[in-house]
Amino acid sequence: MTEDYARFQYVVKQKTGLDLTLYKEKQMKRRLQNFYERYQFQSFMEFFEEGLSRDDKLLHQFLDRVTINVSEFYRNKERWLEFEREIVPILKEQHLPLSIWSAACSTGEEPYTLSMVFHKQLQANDYHIFATDLDPTVLEAAKVGQYSERSLRSLHEREKQFGFHERNRVFEVKGQFKQPITFERHNLLQDRYPDYVDLIVCRNVLIYMTDIAKQQIITQFSATLKPGGFLFVGSTEQLFSPEKYGLENYKSFIYRKKTSQ
Repeated sequence: MTEDYARFQYVVKQKTGLDLTLYKEKQMKRRLQNFYERYQFQSFMEFFEEGLSRDDKLLHQFLDRVTINVSEFYRNKERWLEFEREIVPILKEQHLPLSIWSAACSTGEEPYTLSMVFHKQLQANDYHIFATDLDPTVLEAAKVGQYSERSLRSLHEREKQFGFHERNRVFEVKGQFKQPITFERHNLLQDRYPDYVDLIVCRNVLIYMTDIAKQQIITQFSATLKPGGFLFVGSTEQLFSPEKYGLENYKSFIYRKKTSQ
C-alpha cells in the first residue's frame, strides 16, 4: 500500500500539479481509499490508470474530494462578527481600494461573506476580492452564486434578505456582492501568489497540510501581505510562533503583519 500510494502521488502530480505529499498522509489516504473503493477500484494505481486518466468527470470529483469543499456563509459566526467589528474599521482607514484575497475559497461562501461584510462599511469600488481555489468545478459553482438553505444556516432572516434573492428555496447572491469578486484557479502549494494585499482569508484549509506545507504557505502569505495587513485563519488553525513569519497575534485567529521588521 505504501509503494502504491507513493507511485500514485507521483503520477497525480505529473497530471494535475497537485502535490499530495504536502497533505497529511494518514488523513488523505483514508479519504481517497474510501473514495476509490466506492467505484470498485482495488488500489491507488488502478484508480489512477483505469479511472482518473480516462474519465474527466471522475478526475474533477477526485479534485473536489482532495480539496475538502465544505463551506457555509459566516462559518464560525462569532469569528466573523469579531472581524467585522474589530478589523474592518482598521482596514477602511488604509489606502483604498482594498485588495483582499480569499484563498481556497471552495464554492464561494467565504468571498461572498467578505463582500457582504465590507459592503456595510465601504462602497463597492473601495474593495476588490480575489477568490481562488484549486478545483475548477467548485469555482464554476461559486461564480453562479446560488445556494441551498444549508449554506445559509448561520444567517438570520434579515441577513438572508440583505444578501440574497430567494426563489423556490434557492438563494442567489445579489449582484452588488458579486461585482467586486474575481474568481480564478490557484494552487497554494505551487502557483505564484498575488502581490501586496491588505487582507488574506484562508480558513479551514491549513489543518489538512503537513507542517512543512503549512510553513511554506504561511511564509508566502506573510510575503504577500502589505505591512499592517491581516491574515484571518480558521478556528482550528492557530499559528504557533507567528513572529517567525513577521506576524503578530492581533485577535483570535487573526494575525497582523508587522509594520517594521
